[in-house]
Amino acid sequence: MKGSMSTDLGIITIDQDVIAKYAGTVAVECFGIVGMATVSMKDGLVKLLKQESLTKGIQVNISEDNRITLDFHIIVAYGVSISAVTDNLISNVKYKVEEFSGMTVDKINVYIEGVRVID
Repeated sequence: MKGSMSTDLGIITIDQDVIAKYAGTVAVECFGIVGMATVSMKDGLVKLLKQESLTKGIQVNISEDNRITLDFHIIVAYGVSISAVTDNLISNVKYKVEEFSGMTVDKINVYIEGVRVID
């Protein structure tokens, strides 16, 4: 479902892909996150997504009352605190997506799909 807001001048509609792209860009800027991941249902393998494919690692759900739920599938850097990385991710994404869209972020679920050593 698309998010929509009514203003004095008309209706603003925001597509889920726009929010996913913005949230993915914010997420990869966070310390300790290597990138977004996708899991192949066929073989169960985890694949690191390129910058152009960030939205495949994020699911966005917008409720009837314009509340956003985000699911992130990420790969973290080896040797970092997973709880610190996820806390940073959640707070940054929540703040920036709410400022960007004008809608409330209700819930952010983070799924750690793998660990990578950064060169």
